[in-house]
Amino acid sequence: MKKVLIAINFDEGLFNFRKELIEALVAASYEVHIALPDGEYISRLKQMGCIFHETAFRRRGKNPFQECRLIARYGRILKEVRPDVVLTYTIKPNLYMGMLCGILGIPYITTITGLGTAVEGTGLLQKLTQTMYRMAMRKAAVVFFQNTANEKLFTDRKIAPGRHRMLPGSGVNLEHFSYQEFPAEGPAEFLFISRVMKEKGIEQYLDAAEAVRKRYPDTVFRILGFLEDDYEGTERFRRMAEQGIVRFEGSVADVVPYIRNSQCTVHPSFYPEGMSNVCLESAACGRAVITTDRAGCRETVKDGETGFLVKERDSADLTEKILGFLEMPAEAREQMGRRGRAYMESCFDRRIVVKHYLDAVAEFTVQ
Repeated sequence: MKKVLIAINFDEGLFNFRKELIEALVAASYEVHIALPDGEYISRLKQMGCIFHETAFRRRGKNPFQECRLIARYGRILKEVRPDVVLTYTIKPNLYMGMLCGILGIPYITTITGLGTAVEGTGLLQKLTQTMYRMAMRKAAVVFFQNTANEKLFTDRKIAPGRHRMLPGSGVNLEHFSYQEFPAEGPAEFLFISRVMKEKGIEQYLDAAEAVRKRYPDTVFRILGFLEDDYEGTERFRRMAEQGIVRFEGSVADVVPYIRNSQCTVHPSFYPEGMSNVCLESAACGRAVITTDRAGCRETVKDGETGFLVKERDSADLTEKILGFLEMPAEAREQMGRRGRAYMESCFDRRIVVKHYLDAVAEFTVQ
């Protein structure tokens, strides 16, 4: 039986966005190993047939001793499992596992799910990380990208040229995120679904909520997601929640019921994303999306047809687009969502993504 090892940084992301891939690999008689930190989704992944290799590390940690321990742990896993091919996601697995696989001669397929602040930019840390990527990707079999801006950066810096392939993000499960009937009655409701942090555009969302509710006081601005401990605007955020300007729900297990009750998802992120799953999932449910005109977000929206694009870090532009949406007839808002659903069906079905991976894995694991 051929072995596939998947290295990623957290269990929730693996389960939510790669579950269908794991199911397809198991169904195709691959032995699937996963290397990542322990978490609440590990038991479900084991039930699916995965063999778990605990790999403790801090996603944002920069302690060199901890990083060396992580590399050593990856090395032990590779020698123990002896995989036929390795799939890596997120920065540290991409870098460390990529370098080790290159040294050991193991085929590896890397996915760039967004470059993050450690790569984008021109500072010393960014230059160091880009150099490490060049080393780690030197012998990569395939490098998958989720947007053309990330691919261009790798192309410009001559990182793994000739082995680039494009994916429509992580895709979206169109069955779970099925079309939800549009709520024509009651006040309009907007959703912010993300970690509550500056880079995800929470401050622009708060600014817009304040401005819009002065004109349309019944409008609901709901927030789903984890409040980051280091978010500097926590005091203002909590005050606005207490005043009822926004409604904070915290992290939720299933966002679909909240999307069902909303009319539009607002995602004003300026974080370096591969492809926004928030936007894909909301559009799949038949909701208009207002998001940032930047790589990883703009691809999810046909501006003026399935939603609106706004300038980065621009509260006034975001407010204007939300007001414009509210001034549309209810039927036009609903049709915008329906067009978004059709767009997801034609271009972002997760089955498309799974097929790309299965084809790539098959190239290096002849049964």
